[in-house]
Amino acid sequence: MRLSHLADYAVVLMTAAARREPGGRLSATELAAETGVPLPTAQKLMSQLSGAGLMTSVRGAGGGFSLARPAADISLADIVEAVEGPIVLTLCSDGKNQDCALDAHCRIKPHMGVVGNAVRGALNAVPLTSLCSPASAGGLAQ
Repeated sequence: MRLSHLADYAVVLMTAAARREPGGRLSATELAAETGVPLPTAQKLMSQLSGAGLMTSVRGAGGGFSLARPAADISLADIVEAVEGPIVLTLCSDGKNQDCALDAHCRIKPHMGVVGNAVRGALNAVPLTSLCSPASAGGLAQ
């Protein structure tokens, strides 16, 4: 499994926002300049993250984007799902009827929800705060 560029960029933008004082606002232009994410992409992602309830936006002078809740209460799963949609590992396990040549004989399909839930659980266990601190040599900082 690999995150798309958009999901990766969303994580980068969210960590930049999380490093600010609580309630501190940033424009998409400031976030793009700070992170290197192209401005049109930053604008698109900030809109998606706001729509998912992870960011709040205020228009006008003094406006900008800020985290909608404390960074400790936002998980990597929240960010990925805001951009990618529900975390599923196969097309047939997303609850939609996908055409698959193996569907009539597949014994794995009923179990893929369990696998997807395990992956989501692992991503859910990574709070945004842990992505804002320096990484330790062995993995994520705690």
